[in-house]
Amino acid sequence: MSATPSMIFIVDDDAEVREALTGELNSANYEVTSFASPEAFLAAPIPDVPACVLVDVHMPGMSGFDLQAALAQRGRVLPLIFMSAFGTIPMTVRAMKAGALEFMTKPIDDDELLSAIATALARDAEQTQTCAASADAKRRYATLTPREKEAFALAIGGLMNKQMAAELGTSEVTAKVHKRQVMAKMGARSLPDLVLIAEQLEIVAAKKR
Repeated sequence: MSATPSMIFIVDDDAEVREALTGELNSANYEVTSFASPEAFLAAPIPDVPACVLVDVHMPGMSGFDLQAALAQRGRVLPLIFMSAFGTIPMTVRAMKAGALEFMTKPIDDDELLSAIATALARDAEQTQTCAASADAKRRYATLTPREKEAFALAIGGLMNKQMAAELGTSEVTAKVHKRQVMAKMGARSLPDLVLIAEQLEIVAAKKR
């Protein structure tokens, strides 16, 4: 059962399959939207909630693999669970190498499906949270002055205030002010917090010259 708002997308050209899966997942309290083709799915908006996609491998026009490739080019990649009436080992390996979460053969076992969906939604929720934290860090970093960005790189390099002052060519008091401003603007409560934020932003620490 879904404990938080979430969305499951079904992409399958077989109307009976879409109807059966929708009914089953609705009964498990999941919100479901189905599409008859990958093209229709790609044209639809994706809500900002944990989500996953159940997609058939073989369909007229775009295949499930084509959909997977199209999603990979987007900013947010949703977890995919592939479905097929005749899965093969090479097909499964191809899907998993391309990033699919699971490959299931029709008719799909209900318990296995619900388990895979729970895993997919948890993964997407974690990914969404990570992306949101990264976006917030980038927004905060953009508010730093050029001098504060220098102080940021020096601070995460482990330099003391006196050493930072020497590198910045300023007084120790001023270096402390810059460091304090960096901590406040970046929302860091400690130096380890600032280091973690720097890792998110891929900022390289500055070393003493």
